[in-house]
Amino acid sequence: MDFEKINSQIPDFNQAAADEAAAHWNNCAKPVGSLGELEALLIRIAGVTGSAAPDFSRRAVVIVAADNGVVTHGIASTPPEITVTMSGFMAKKRSSVCIMAKAANCDSYVVDMGCFKKLPFDGIIDRHISDGTADISVTAAMSRGQCEQAVQAGIDLVRDFKFTGGYKILATGEMGIGNTTTSSAIASVLLQRTPAEVTGRGAGLTDDALERKIKIVEKAISVNRVDPLDPFDVLRKLGGYDIAAMVGLFLGGALYSVPIVVDGFISAVAAYTARRLCPKSYYAMVASHVSAEPAAKMILSALELNAVIHAGMRLGEGTGAVAIFPLLDMAAAVYRDLMTFADIGM
Repeated sequence: MDFEKINSQIPDFNQAAADEAAAHWNNCAKPVGSLGELEALLIRIAGVTGSAAPDFSRRAVVIVAADNGVVTHGIASTPPEITVTMSGFMAKKRSSVCIMAKAANCDSYVVDMGCFKKLPFDGIIDRHISDGTADISVTAAMSRGQCEQAVQAGIDLVRDFKFTGGYKILATGEMGIGNTTTSSAIASVLLQRTPAEVTGRGAGLTDDALERKIKIVEKAISVNRVDPLDPFDVLRKLGGYDIAAMVGLFLGGALYSVPIVVDGFISAVAAYTARRLCPKSYYAMVASHVSAEPAAKMILSALELNAVIHAGMRLGEGTGAVAIFPLLDMAAAVYRDLMTFADIGM
């Protein structure tokens, strides 16, 4: 996969549209900059889409489901079967993210990128590559071809959601037991931090299980001899299909001028990997919240993104990403409908 070519194909940030949006905010009859990051979000989105008229009328959360071979080491608080079970609830719109998305007038889709068995539910987008990835503590998670296939699938999903579905903005979500371990491994290498610094409790590990998780991350990095200067090497050896597909979502967002909302730690790791692969992909990324994982702030800092929501969330699935939509709606309403200084004779 030629990431230099992909980066060259990404449109430049539309500074004229961003400046127009900023000027409009400054003309609204309120203290300048008083909506803080909400103003910055609309300005950023204007630069991505090339329009100073915000339109979030069609939005979706794309939940990528995949399993990770590393779960055999007891590094998760739930059994691996939960990936398939929860994906079924998501397909039926009964999981947390789907309920939150519905409240936010947001559609939800589940993509099977490589669960331990194909998801046998109606409504699943089938991009199944294989029955889970390999155990990263033994060997590379994916072959080069598998990883490229997952990244390309993410890029193509954005294209389809935009041109076939008419979606204006997409949120990232994931479902896969063990993916805080794979994310921690990637974060450790790309951020040049020790595994202990970036590895958290995920869905609620005990002290002993956390220590085991840290050791597995250390072993995975050692065994795979990853090249910290080659983000694709890091991704394919230490990541998973879910993370690779989300990398593709962020690249696709930049290629097709669709803002992509970063969720929590796992999604942010994918976003940072995408930025390292294609620096121009950064412009299409929109931060939502800071998760409770220890490396969440580190990743957002490395991404140079400011999160709007600080609620200690750690559920995953895309719940933090969809939570930003009501805030965007309120900001857009003020942007569109508030009188200007000229209207009030100032």
